Amino acid sequence: MTPNVTNRVKELRTGRGWTQQQLAESVGVSRQSINSIERNRYVPSLPLALLFARVFGLRTDEIFMLETKKR
Repeated sequence: MTPNVTNRVKELRTGRGWTQQQLAESVGVSRQSINSIERNRYVPSLPLALLFARVFGLRTDEIFMLETKKR
């Protein structure tokens, strides 16, 4: 089984009316990084995931979910 991390970053960002650039600035990454995270092309580091949790006021497991896929 291969673990896969999915997230709710886009849902949470748009729900607050924020642009990718605004979120990027608040967590200290590029807009392109936010785009890659929202498209599940990039899994953020633990420190970055914790920053997302702080910015959104949620627990990390409310933003990022670990799923397992059978090969």
